[in-house]
Amino acid sequence: MALTLTLDGSSLGISAAAQCALSTNARIELHADARKRVRASRNAVDKWIEEGRVVYGLTTGFGEFANVVIPPEHVRELQENLIISHSAGMGALLPREVVRGMMILRINALAKGFSGIRETTLDALIAMFNAGLVPDIPSQGSVGSSGDLAPLAHLALALIGRGEIQGESSFTVLRRHGIEPVVLASKEGLALINGTQMMGSFGVLAMHRMQNILDVADIAGALSLDVLRGTDNAFDPRLHEVRPHAGQRTSARNLRTLMSGSALRESHRTGDDKVQDAYSLRCMPQVHGASRDAAAYVAGVIATEINSATDNPLVFAEDDVAIEGGNFHGQPLALALDFLAIAACEIASISERRTERMVNAALSGLPRFLTPNGGLHSGMMIAQYTAASMVSENKVLAHPASVDSIPTSANQEDHNSMGSIAARKLYTIIENVESVLAIELLCAAQALDLHRPLTTSSALENVAACIREHVPFAESDRVLYRDMEAVKKLVVSGEVRNAVGQLL
Repeated sequence: MALTLTLDGSSLGISAAAQCALSTNARIELHADARKRVRASRNAVDKWIEEGRVVYGLTTGFGEFANVVIPPEHVRELQENLIISHSAGMGALLPREVVRGMMILRINALAKGFSGIRETTLDALIAMFNAGLVPDIPSQGSVGSSGDLAPLAHLALALIGRGEIQGESSFTVLRRHGIEPVVLASKEGLALINGTQMMGSFGVLAMHRMQNILDVADIAGALSLDVLRGTDNAFDPRLHEVRPHAGQRTSARNLRTLMSGSALRESHRTGDDKVQDAYSLRCMPQVHGASRDAAAYVAGVIATEINSATDNPLVFAEDDVAIEGGNFHGQPLALALDFLAIAACEIASISERRTERMVNAALSGLPRFLTPNGGLHSGMMIAQYTAASMVSENKVLAHPASVDSIPTSANQEDHNSMGSIAARKLYTIIENVESVLAIELLCAAQALDLHRPLTTSSALENVAACIREHVPFAESDRVLYRDMEAVKKLVVSGEVRNAVGQLL
């Protein structure tokens, strides 16, 4: 059944946007109230053109050329030239889901009714999305202010039949699907490319995955703690009531719940000479919880941004005025996405330390590198190396992009957010975190089987069973890449999270 998303410019949620971007058969429709606002703003633009008003981006050049008045007979040419000249991206193409996310977010921004675009042009963009057409957009070229100009220009280039869709002429592809390539009218080129929708799309999709990561981190951590014969004392609710950070309390509750009823935990509850566990085990509520709180803050920023008008100038039809400003500036997202990157990094960092404790016999009390036949076989030795390499890569990637700026447009645009770079780095970090958690889960499942016939809690047994459906116990060495990728698919798809049901 196709997912239908009704956009009104004000109520788009992160989860709905992500699901629509990731779906292969999602459809968009425009709310009736949005259509009224779009028509009103367009009527205002047409009126100003007829009156011969000098309005930035309608009858003037752009950026440094804002003082150049364009004759009426060249107003349409101005808009097409804007798209062509700004389609200057380079590098690898953006992922398909990111481009679909850009289309969703741009349609939603235009639906607010402050951009002066024609209803027919907006309908053409919606038709392109509904037909499953994903333009080819290079990933590099945005500095995150004046909007994501180059990436959005490539999106608009496809809409006017001058770009590419999966390597083929967009003019040909659009016509094949019964969509007439758009001939831009005044203001429309600017309305299509002035905005934060590339970084916003990355943010939406990263946040969608981060919510899953946070739960998987608690699941992996609980299983690792249990196979390491750790104590659940550090998750006592009384501890967390006297330091009541919301994320900390949530993770502590999750860890308690996940370990409840574990025979493995009960087997060493009495007579255990271990007073307290290492930080990577004992401090999971504080570390995972801090990342939860960071993600909650970032989600609020993203939710506001994806329901905002972010181009320039903005058309206030009721007041009969166009106001020039800087809503395209990506600083709110740039800071938030850098923060989310740091929060995600810490989830991987502490996860890798738990993996190290499991493969290190001096710390775990388990067979070295979790193999029953050490020496002839290396077991999970190199799995930990791989996790370590990605954790170190993340540390480099987590350097904030938003602390940088470089002037553009002859110093007219002299402070830029670099939010697009923050967004792209974040996406790589998220990918790495999912891999690191998959490695921890693989090792924890191996360690659990080495404890048999003891069992963990019913919830964690379900997680182990989910893994074992795809990856058998490793009696001897085999190609670990395949095992790690199989578990990662379970993490990314949500199957690990779903294995514990409604507990979290």
